[in-house]
Amino acid sequence: MSAAATAAPQAVIQAVPGTVVVLGAGSIGAYVGGALQAAGVPVVLVGRARMAERIARHGLRLSDLAGRQTHLPAEAVRYTQDPAALAQAVLVLVAVKSGDTDTAAATVARHAPAGAVVLSLQNGIGHAERLRAALPGRTVLAGMVPFNVVQTPDGRLHRGTFGELMVEAHPAWAAWHAGFAAAHLPLQERPDMPAVQWGKLLLNLNNPVNALSGQPLQRQLSQRAYRRVLAAAVDEALAALRAHGITPAAVGAVAPRWLPTLLRLPDALFRRVAARMLRMDPEARSSMWEDLQAGRLTEVEALNGAVVRLAAQAGREAPVNARLCALVHAAESGGPRDFSGPALWQAVRPG
Repeated sequence: MSAAATAAPQAVIQAVPGTVVVLGAGSIGAYVGGALQAAGVPVVLVGRARMAERIARHGLRLSDLAGRQTHLPAEAVRYTQDPAALAQAVLVLVAVKSGDTDTAAATVARHAPAGAVVLSLQNGIGHAERLRAALPGRTVLAGMVPFNVVQTPDGRLHRGTFGELMVEAHPAWAAWHAGFAAAHLPLQERPDMPAVQWGKLLLNLNNPVNALSGQPLQRQLSQRAYRRVLAAAVDEALAALRAHGITPAAVGAVAPRWLPTLLRLPDALFRRVAARMLRMDPEARSSMWEDLQAGRLTEVEALNGAVVRLAAQAGREAPVNARLCALVHAAESGGPRDFSGPALWQAVRPG
């Protein structure tokens, strides 16, 4: 880390109100928790045996697109599979997969202090609302992680894209801004989190495209055939959102309404016009690709499936998103992957 970063921890320890417990410390959760700990914030990571074994072998090694690298030795990382560690929490970061939201809520209710702030850092729509319903009387806030994190073969958790954490505006964040900023994770408070989450979901519709391509994000997005698939999926989502009177927020470099037009541009023009969209590590990949590689169930139903359900509520169909869900589910069961761009377009195109 830089000299400024290594000088920060003591000041941050004095500034934050207590311990952060990350519930669901996979790639994103362990990266955020590790960055906070490196900045001097007390952190406990709660997760699965696979990440525990990785940290035992390599320590917690973080890197990012800006060239920062951090290494926390294994003995310095408080990583546990025991959710009772939530008893220490002043802030709980919920980073579990979408399908584990209800279990996470029950775990927080059982173990975390009633006064702990709970922040959902999950992909998809409605998770904070589900947590809120299961945790009455507690402060439960929505959040959005704009960047991706990939586990590299040499043991790093590598942040391959840019973007700032967005959190539902609340007075509780006043005590935490310094700690997150010192961790190079500045908090952007937003009063419009539902619109932000829909805006993020539009970008996440690329997750199955990337997972089914088998290619790094930058290379996949540089090919028009793959972008046509994404553009069609986004078109369906925008139509469903309009039918419900929902206006998604811009969370990237492009206003949502212009995204399909941009994606359909010829490759050479796209590379010029969308240079900011392509500013990412050449090896960055989607979390859905990583899930397929690890033999885990994906979050496709929380992303493209959410579009299918929203469209159905308005009496519409979203066949491209439905077909992407089906292809990912087939891949989860050992079905075809590594589609070329033209082959994937033929597999999902309407009609």
